[in-house]
Amino acid sequence: MNQADAEILWEVASVLARDGAKVSRARRNLPPLLFFTDPDRTPRPWETAARLPAGAGVVFRHFGRADARETAQRLREATQARGGLLLIGLDAELAEAVGADGVHLPERALDQAVGIAAARPDWRITGAVHSTAALASPGLDALVASPVFAAGGTSGARPPLGLKAFADWVAAAPCPVYALGGIDAGKARGLIGSGACGLAAISAIQAAFGPD
Repeated sequence: MNQADAEILWEVASVLARDGAKVSRARRNLPPLLFFTDPDRTPRPWETAARLPAGAGVVFRHFGRADARETAQRLREATQARGGLLLIGLDAELAEAVGADGVHLPERALDQAVGIAAARPDWRITGAVHSTAALASPGLDALVASPVFAAGGTSGARPPLGLKAFADWVAAAPCPVYALGGIDAGKARGLIGSGACGLAAISAIQAAFGPD
């Protein structure tokens, strides 16, 4: 765990959440910080989830791995212990099975949001957006826009939005927007004033809060 980076990320995320609440379009409370898992970059995500600040959230993306149910259950236990949110990526059945708090949808599946929200009004539903056309997608509690900065993983092939375009997307969106992509402790403070409702990250959160 990198205590200094962890403190910066949580501090900035908390400032964004507090500022966003003043003009919030949120239907319900949202965590300031979202830890996105990745089977390759975060092979034991429950260890990091157990070290997150109370109230932070986890988005579990299993991409069809055989151990998805076991990992999801570990994450449910870790998030419940710290009062945190657990969302399952594109798998409502698994979310039901482990008692998760909702789902996260990739941009290609945003059309599922309305149906899921009708079936499970108690769930939180977030969706990934990489284009302005997707900003108005209905049925979502929050959007996760990426990549804000140059990023690795699957976002590496997309050009970064930059702070100005990201802020424009936030202003145009009908619901709160998280920033994702290339965010680390060195860049996080640049998002203050952008209108983001919080931070989302993979490697930066793993490095800051994960086990040594």
